[in-house]
Amino acid sequence: MAEPQDVTSFTTADLRALEAIETLGGADGAAGPGQPAGTSDAGTSDVGAPVPGAPVPGDVPDSLARAEALLRTHPVVDGHSGLAPVLRSMHFHDLEAGESLLETDVPRLRRGRVGAQFWSLHPPAGGEAGLAGVLDLLDLVRTTTADTPEGLLLATAADDLVDARNRGRTAVLLGPVPGPVLGDSLAALRALHTLGVRSVTLAGTRWAGERGLTPLGHEMIREMNRLGVVADLSGSSPETVRRVLAVSRVPAFVSHPPQPLPDDLLRALRAAGGVCAVPCTPGTPAQTADALERVREVAGPETVALTGAYDTGLPHAPGLADVSCFPRLIAHLLERGWPEADVTALTWSNVMRVLREAEFAARAAATREAPSRATLDTLGS
Repeated sequence: MAEPQDVTSFTTADLRALEAIETLGGADGAAGPGQPAGTSDAGTSDVGAPVPGAPVPGDVPDSLARAEALLRTHPVVDGHSGLAPVLRSMHFHDLEAGESLLETDVPRLRRGRVGAQFWSLHPPAGGEAGLAGVLDLLDLVRTTTADTPEGLLLATAADDLVDARNRGRTAVLLGPVPGPVLGDSLAALRALHTLGVRSVTLAGTRWAGERGLTPLGHEMIREMNRLGVVADLSGSSPETVRRVLAVSRVPAFVSHPPQPLPDDLLRALRAAGGVCAVPCTPGTPAQTADALERVREVAGPETVALTGAYDTGLPHAPGLADVSCFPRLIAHLLERGWPEADVTALTWSNVMRVLREAEFAARAAATREAPSRATLDTLGS
């Protein structure tokens, strides 16, 4: 079987040429990235009949059409979704058909060109906050993705995201897990990694606090590097952020910052190859675009990503009410003059780079590093 192609450098002209090819071959019913089987991305049905309102080949695309074209090969990797805890509280749900009570379902993921989402395993307020609560959510995500095979695909590696995109599905990544549920146990970290978890939030732990990393914290980061687990620095203290960036061999991710990172930490994140996701905010889509532009200007286009923060209880602008609205935001950025390379880095390439570098570090460590047997008693506080 041929390896999935991770396209990262197509221009609009390239994509329009591909669209013409898809139009000619649309009768085979192959699904485009984020699109259900049975339709093509060129605006045709299975039998080739034009869809009302579809762009006519040869027309100069407007900003929304350009956004759709870019998102076909560089779909959105959404850095943080609160869907799992919400599903846990529902007696019944059908993501495949659509759920009006949610901000996320399969039809809207397809319309929003969402290629992947990190599904948070943070238990809801008032719920079981320990390891048992995380395992309940993890089991729920596995069951939900298995019950939604035409729309979702459970992902544990970067190639799974490419596979999901090429098959017209949304990849679901397990994480972040709240670091406090690990306690002081490296074995708990290894067990969760075995179950598919690929990111851990450090905030709130005893080993990554206001004064930075403790000796156990350093060992946790080393073990995360060995496993290929990404450190999520959302909500971490400035000292923890600086120390993690200094010692980690794997780029860090800030998936859902409660407050914008200050300029000095953004520059440090860039120097370490990390990525900061910007949440879709209340107010107006222009304000979200402003926040994205600030990170891009301070830390460069290789450091910024997107977080929908949907189904988290946070308010959203009317134009960004659910996951289907990402193309509108991308169109707005194009209207502001964002180069296509910066847009595709924002939506897809930056997070993919972090995932691939984490996997590379794990493969390199597999032949020379044994699992850490350090404990709090042997390391000291």
